[in-house]
Amino acid sequence: MSTPPHPWWKSATVYQIYPASFLDANGDGTGDLAGIITKLDYLKDLGVDVIWLSPIYRSPLADMGYDISDYEDIDSRYGTLEDWDRLLEGCKPGLFDRMDLVVNHTSDEHAWFTASKSSKNDPKRDWYIWRPGKVVDGVELPPNNWKSVFQGSAWQRDPASGEYYLHLYVSKQPDLNWDNPIVRSAVWDVMRFWVRRGCDGFRMDVINLISKTDGLPDAPVVDYTQYYQPASMYFANGPQVHKYIKQMHAEVGETPFTHEASELAAYVLPQNRELNMVFHFELMDIDSPSESPLLRKPWMLSDLKAIVDRWQRFMRDDGFWNAVFIENHDHSRSVSRFGNDSAQWRAISAKLLAIFEITQTGTLYVYQGQELGLKNFPRQNYWNLIKEQRQKAQGKEDVEMSDLLDSFAQKARDHARTPMQWNASAHGGFTTGTPWMRVNDDYPEWNAEQQISDETSVHAFWKRALKVRKTHDALIYGDFVMLLDAHEQVFAYTRNYESTSVLVLLNFKEGKAEVDLEENEGIGLEEKVILRDYEGRVYVREALLN
Repeated sequence: MSTPPHPWWKSATVYQIYPASFLDANGDGTGDLAGIITKLDYLKDLGVDVIWLSPIYRSPLADMGYDISDYEDIDSRYGTLEDWDRLLEGCKPGLFDRMDLVVNHTSDEHAWFTASKSSKNDPKRDWYIWRPGKVVDGVELPPNNWKSVFQGSAWQRDPASGEYYLHLYVSKQPDLNWDNPIVRSAVWDVMRFWVRRGCDGFRMDVINLISKTDGLPDAPVVDYTQYYQPASMYFANGPQVHKYIKQMHAEVGETPFTHEASELAAYVLPQNRELNMVFHFELMDIDSPSESPLLRKPWMLSDLKAIVDRWQRFMRDDGFWNAVFIENHDHSRSVSRFGNDSAQWRAISAKLLAIFEITQTGTLYVYQGQELGLKNFPRQNYWNLIKEQRQKAQGKEDVEMSDLLDSFAQKARDHARTPMQWNASAHGGFTTGTPWMRVNDDYPEWNAEQQISDETSVHAFWKRALKVRKTHDALIYGDFVMLLDAHEQVFAYTRNYESTSVLVLLNFKEGKAEVDLEENEGIGLEEKVILRDYEGRVYVREALLN
């Protein structure tokens, strides 16, 4: 195996911050930049190298900041540009600051769209994707049958002009027309603005959606119960996407609707000079049926093994690089999803998942609270949370709740957005005011302050695990060889790099598991091993050098 290059970001640990839920410094109930600044020492002590901020730009929050109304200003909820400058200064030395950038779409309140919508003759009309509707049997319909990611039509009719604009997400997030070179230049200007201000890089949200298939054809009918159909084959990985990203050549992107390895490789291979890495979501979709990512199906360890094995070995010699993660702002808590969040096994299975992550090749991503083993809301608490939100939004007590199925309560992204649990004081020390979202009720006994002083805690384990990862290059750059493929309880693999060999054993279930590798030459286990419930082990062996 050829030796891969070692740029700093390959061995880095990136910590994702969801600013609204991290720490509120001014008591208004919403996390802010000033709150993040006060916790920079906490992050440095944990051992992370990069902080990645979910969007903090000015936004009406139709999609929690992923609908941007001004790319060159900070939303007042989070602070000011001067606060961002102070955050950047506080990161030094030891931390890099990466921003989330959403340029597939803007908010419908962005000045670009306001101008585009004002007239068919406005110079910015072609900055977005406008089309006339079509008449079928005397009824006007949207330009095509594409379904929005958030259900319903992906088109919104503008009464003033009689035309429709495309929005792959909510109607307040109109898609930019990347085929217009002026739009691309405007995006480059936005990126230059932040780079000049000191930003170290970008995570490009849904960047593989920026090029749509010519003609915007109707999607094939796969669900005969409704008119609007899934259309990712026409809006993901489109004909010009690589051309446009080559022009950008930024830091990192996200590529949803894409599980095909060859399609993702084109974004990442070094010779293509596009992105350093991508977030593929095959692992995040392991328990999702095709009809909805919020519904839940049972997952098998064999499926998990197959996904990890494929991406760990994929085009290694050509320089393909992974983003290693099992949590983010759009997915529920990993200890509830892939571990066991019961009182007996929560901490142990959270540590198992830490081992699972730190022993894979790729840049490591940790989502806020993952280092504490934060879990999903209990079902009843989650019900109350959503009920309170709907009552507030609708201004009445009696709200519809029949859609809140068990699987929604298990997988909804709100689980990842509950406020951080810093200590046992009111609201987990997140705010002195009323939090924008309810804190998980377990904060009095499960919080950062309690764990920092406990050497057996999940936090202490993560801190040690990150040091172990950086001590052994084999965990970052080593090959990946699966063992015990058919074992439905134990995930076992080796990592070998230069003179170092690593064996990883992970028991993903409750109950003891026997591991017999005596016949595997070179592994180094001379007897059977019994793994306890949710136990993980890492064996490191250094070869003797002459």
